[in-house]
Amino acid sequence: MKIYIRNPKELEYMKQAGSKLGSVFDRLQDEIRPGRSTWEIDKIAERLIRETGGVPNFALEDGYHNAICASVNETIIHGIPSKKIILKEGDIISIDMGNKDSTGYNGDACRTFAVGNISDEAEKLIRCTEECFWAAYQVCYPGHHLYEISMAIQKVCDSYGFSLLGDYGGHGIGTQMHEDPFIPNGYSPEMGFGPFLREGMCLAIEPMVMAGSGKYVTASDGWGIVSADGRLTCHYENDVIITKDGPIVTSVDSNVKRHLKELGLKA
Repeated sequence: MKIYIRNPKELEYMKQAGSKLGSVFDRLQDEIRPGRSTWEIDKIAERLIRETGGVPNFALEDGYHNAICASVNETIIHGIPSKKIILKEGDIISIDMGNKDSTGYNGDACRTFAVGNISDEAEKLIRCTEECFWAAYQVCYPGHHLYEISMAIQKVCDSYGFSLLGDYGGHGIGTQMHEDPFIPNGYSPEMGFGPFLREGMCLAIEPMVMAGSGKYVTASDGWGIVSADGRLTCHYENDVIITKDGPIVTSVDSNVKRHLKELGLKA
């Protein structure tokens, strides 16, 4: 495992990439509505990312050709945008996307959006998933351990009675979208505590929560991960820098600003 410690200049590049990605989410959210295909949303997201001076880094991954992953309802991650998938009232959709900025540094974040009016269960699931992240965010101080992030996510998810997508999780981020360390979403005592968090580490923390059992299958396209019982799923992700004064979230949009205000923190 090779965990990079970024210098001040590199951290500024990470903040720049994250800020640009956050602005894309703020512009994209108004495009999430009934009757729109996930293919259309993908094309809009690509245009918005390119307008910031970056490129969609998802399309740089081997075998993937889209700017976003668009995962609807029972699909939790890696949903491929399609002209055949038309959003309808009551759906929830996770838009996972990233940007490789002109500096060569990456952003990677996800939001789960409501399509019109949604069920009480869907609202609860989105609330739980976002709370999982913000509980994890608050342990991101130098001297804490990596798996305290996993513990915080697990504790919140358990309190809601939901399940985590345990085989997947967050990761380091920098000049590559996916770097060490891997951050498991679920926690069990045999994992121990993991490495120390250190000033200058950059992490993408991304709880993935399922209303059902937590069991999943892979879609026929080889990409999508789908709840085995067909229950709703949710995904939320932000990029975080570890500093001596506490964590900084870089992928700032209106959603992040709301949570930071609720926590009494500054963006």
